[in-house]
Formats: sequence, structure tokens, C-alpha cells
Amino acid sequence: MENMEKFRALGLSENTLAALQKKGWETPSTIQEKTIPLLLKDERDVVGQAQTGTGKTGAFGLPLIEKLDDSSKKVQALIMCPTRELAVQVAEEISSFKGTKRFWVQSIYGGASFSTQARALEKGTQIVVGTPGRIRDHIERKTLKLDSVTHVVLDEADEMLNMGFEEELREILKSVPQQKIMLMFSASMPSAIVKI
Repeated sequence: MENMEKFRALGLSENTLAALQKKGWETPSTIQEKTIPLLLKDERDVVGQAQTGTGKTGAFGLPLIEKLDDSSKKVQALIMCPTRELAVQVAEEISSFKGTKRFWVQSIYGGASFSTQARALEKGTQIVVGTPGRIRDHIERKTLKLDSVTHVVLDEADEMLNMGFEEELREILKSVPQQKIMLMFSASMPSAIVKI
């Protein structure tokens, strides 16, 4: 674990460091170095500007694994992505960070069976990763309860706005508690993102 010193310096637990070593990670990316300590220590909202492929899933996913309660089956983190491909990728990446923790990460998106997703949500999951349209469907049909959410992540927020999801994002945010940490990652920062 000697090559994990830079990750250890960010404040990550031995469990998470072991998971990262298994993945072959050795050095945090710039966005990870700047974001992880903030999210682990200070309970505050974070807006990160980062291109795809810069390790931003690790920047928000690693602190979530550290901060969330794996003994509760309630949804504590909601991650919104513009496409189902990204939702699946983010869910798989976060699952790979959990080490020995008993976290369930569920991806929900259109084009897949609604009832299968609803059954998975009913069993209990701490982290939900999905596209805004399908998240809103699950909220409306009461198969997704967000009253225990402590963290909301908008991944590729600029893409979601470009794809016309602003109205859905605003509706979804009405279903999560006022007291929450908002994390927003975007390649660019249009004014609409800053307003959200």
C-alpha cells in the first residue's frame, strides 16, 4: 500500500485505499485532489469543472463511499447523468470503490424494464444513478423515495441542460430534502447551471 500515499493524504480509509489498489490506481487526478478533501471534511456544495475522462466519478464517488451509512437501506445519494451509458458506467465505477462496505448502487434509465428497476429499488439501495426522465418516472410512481437523500450529484450538468433536462432537474430537486450537499460537475459553466 506504499504507492497509495497520495490517496491516503486525501483522507480516504484503508478499506477504500485497498479497493483503489485493487483497481490499479496510484495517483489521484487534479479534480480528485481538489474535491475529495472538501467533501470528506466540510459539508458544503461543490461545483467542479472537469472534462470527461479526468476521474470525476472518483472525485465524488469515493467521498460518498466514505460518508454514507451502509447499514441503512434508504437512498442517501442521487446521481443524475445525461445518458444511460454514463449512468451504467458511473454505477459500475462507484461499486468498484466500496471494498468491504455493503453498499448497493442501482442504475435507473429509460429503455430498460421499469418493473425490474422498481424491484431493485424496493430491496434497498444507498446510491441511485440515473437519467432525469427515468428518475422522475420512479418518483411519480412512488417507487423511488428520496426523503433520506443527503447528497445530490449532477454529472455532466451542461450536457443535461443541452438535452433539455432543466425542467426535470428542478422537479426532481423538489423531492429531496432542503438540507443536502449538492455536487455539480460540468465541462463548462453556463449561467443556467450556476442558478440550479
